[in-house]
Amino acid sequence: MATMESLIGLVNRIQRACTALGDYGGGDTAFSSLWDALPSVAVVGGQSSGKSSVLESIVGRDFLPRGSGIVTRRPLVLQLHKTEGRKEEYAEFGHMPRRRFTDFSLVRKEIQDETDRITGKSKQISPIPIHLSIYSPNVVNLTLIDLPGLTKVAVEGQPESIVEDIEKMVRTYVEKPNSIILAISPANQDIATSDAMKLAREVDPSGERTFGVLTKLDLMDKGTNALDVLEGRAYRLQHPWVGIVNRSQADINKNTDMIYARRREREYFATSPDYGHLANKMGSEYLAKLLSQHLESVIKAKIPGIISLINKGIDEMEAELDHLGRPIAIDAGAQLYTILELCRAFDKIFKEHLDGGRPGGDRIYGVFDHQLPAALRKLPFDKHLSLQNVRKLVSEADGYQPHLIAPEQGYRRLIEGSLNYFRGPAEASVDAVHFVLKELVRKSIGETEELRRFPTLQSTLAAAAGEALEKFRDESKKTVVRMVEMESSYLTVDFFRKLPQEGEKMGPTPSPGDHRNPPGPDRMNPSDPLADRYAEAHFRRIGSNVSSYIGMVSNTLRITIPKAVVYCQVKEAKQNLLSYFYTQIGRREGKQLEELLDEDPSLMSKRQEIAKRLELYKAARDEIDAVAWVR
Repeated sequence: MATMESLIGLVNRIQRACTALGDYGGGDTAFSSLWDALPSVAVVGGQSSGKSSVLESIVGRDFLPRGSGIVTRRPLVLQLHKTEGRKEEYAEFGHMPRRRFTDFSLVRKEIQDETDRITGKSKQISPIPIHLSIYSPNVVNLTLIDLPGLTKVAVEGQPESIVEDIEKMVRTYVEKPNSIILAISPANQDIATSDAMKLAREVDPSGERTFGVLTKLDLMDKGTNALDVLEGRAYRLQHPWVGIVNRSQADINKNTDMIYARRREREYFATSPDYGHLANKMGSEYLAKLLSQHLESVIKAKIPGIISLINKGIDEMEAELDHLGRPIAIDAGAQLYTILELCRAFDKIFKEHLDGGRPGGDRIYGVFDHQLPAALRKLPFDKHLSLQNVRKLVSEADGYQPHLIAPEQGYRRLIEGSLNYFRGPAEASVDAVHFVLKELVRKSIGETEELRRFPTLQSTLAAAAGEALEKFRDESKKTVVRMVEMESSYLTVDFFRKLPQEGEKMGPTPSPGDHRNPPGPDRMNPSDPLADRYAEAHFRRIGSNVSSYIGMVSNTLRITIPKAVVYCQVKEAKQNLLSYFYTQIGRREGKQLEELLDEDPSLMSKRQEIAKRLELYKAARDEIDAVAWVR
């Protein structure tokens, strides 16, 4: 059966581990806070309510800073550990885990110094808690959180918002459903005006989580008592009220021993005519046991939920570590294997973009289906095959001796000049596909989650892929230019064979002076007024023939250029994008491989943080499993 010590001690150990990781609740952590799920006792009270004295009475040590105004300016998470078989008492701070304090006056000084380290010497407050563990045979296992005292006005050196700031900080602790509220109120003030009870009623209207404590019973006016409150008539709670008699200021000034103060407190209640019948349920010792017993029962009830939260957190962190990637091996062979696996992951995504499994590859088809045809349509053939230019080129090709039947040299010049225009769209198609491939490489690297932790490898991989794409582009450009040049180097014979037939369509040679059927332009008398008109028709027919031939070539190139581009660039990129990189990487040594796997420091830090938190959660689960308890 689980003992009170084992259960509360377990929670204390988990809370200390949370503290070491900076998880002390109320923060925005990556996972559900284990701290927030663990029950603890939040000590709430107004200034000068005797809150610090209550805590010191429970601990049995004088260790808290004292003074006027706001003394507690940061939450103090106080974990009490009962030691068996040892009389030594000592304290440890969460921010100084390897130092034991046996002089509790130094504990007080360190609390003050650590507060000033965050808030400065001013009277500002901070929500960052101080964690203090006290080990003693004179305490019960308990976790208490001392919070700044509630106040109604700001004093000099404090912002006007201090009242709201303190209440907001206190609320972050007492609003948690797993928080037990220890509400401290002085007996010499009307309970209806108690700041602690007012706040407790707001966050815990049923009173199930609230323990009421009345201090300064010995300072009440003569002839009065607090029985109406202590017996639950004036203010009813689910749990019994507890009265406390703290040390007086004179006792504090004289450093009266806490053990002696406890004994005197017991004597006060035992001999009091007002509270004698309640003596066994009064005093700081009874309060500590009451809280410890209640905390144990709460822990028992909460353990299934805590286990569920721990298992959920473990699953989330395991998944996050898988997402971030596990630590890299030191061995060069393992590092090379890791690099190749990362490259294959990238290559797989890149191919998915090309093949349609991911968006982007369709842009290559867009180059062939829209960009290339549009560029071909915009070529300036109208200008090149204008009547004036046809006449000029044909005449220049004839030289001093005009052609007899068909101006073959003129045709060649017109066709070759027209074909040169195809180089632009052909090369532009290559460049457009190259740009798409580069974008897909960049996008694929970004989508390869395994690569995100290695910025150096990302840039190296991008550079290697870029070099390969440049080579593919150069080869593709040479190929499409050759295709255009091939069209110029050998014209289709059938085209020329049709030319005489086109001449015959003009009809038989007319007799001289027969204007109804005039001779062809080659047989025109230059002085004949109809010569210019028939020569114009002749040149128009030449331009039309060339235009038809260029149209045929354009249709051919519109089909063959995409084939060449896909073969030289897209297919090569799918098959050999990283071939050269693989060759180079195989020659690298351990140090060079290690440089490629130089992770982003922020990811390394995040992985280490998650790994530590995961270790905490697993240790907590193991400890809970090891503690046998009875519901």
